[in-house]
Amino acid sequence: MKFSHLHVHTQFSLLDGAADIKGLYKKAMGDNQPALAITDHGNMFGAFQFVAEAYNHRLNPEDPKDKRLKVKPIVGCEFYLVENRHKRQFTREEKDIRYHQVLLAKDDEGYRNLIKLCSLGYMEGLYGKYPRIDKELILQYHKGLIATTCCLGASVPKTILKKEKKKAKRNSNGGWIYSAKTSTLKCSATASQNRRK
Repeated sequence: MKFSHLHVHTQFSLLDGAADIKGLYKKAMGDNQPALAITDHGNMFGAFQFVAEAYNHRLNPEDPKDKRLKVKPIVGCEFYLVENRHKRQFTREEKDIRYHQVLLAKDDEGYRNLIKLCSLGYMEGLYGKYPRIDKELILQYHKGLIATTCCLGASVPKTILKKEKKKAKRNSNGGWIYSAKTSTLKCSATASQNRRK
């Protein structure tokens, strides 16, 4: 069974990642990974270099028509998800609660939606050093994206750790569809619309 790393921070995850993109590709090729994703915190600064590096390692570089790659690049981002991206005043009692949310582009539309989400995180949701988005934006720009439960900083894992399994299931089903087969969460616009009725 082949492994593809889908949650990787590069040097573009400031104060969190140190891996450089050329080194990541070298390691992924050495491990025979069929694909590799980068999911830097709140940004896609490394996306162009990441995809360009993939095309430096084609399966058959002598044939210009052969576009197959040794390691498929998957562009993603680990977003800071909040209840309301517009809110900018907090107190000790009412803190800015941010959950991590990895979103991966599965096609060109997903890539464009990642760009929109990243840009809007900075333009509409920036608070301190955090470009924040909310579920309203994800519902608007969810097409072509795959969501994962990502890490312990995400909503579902945090809820499970608090031993609130029923609430975690409700969180994952309230606008999100969890696939146990692929261990991914997908945004469901119809589930959210039904919830509003």
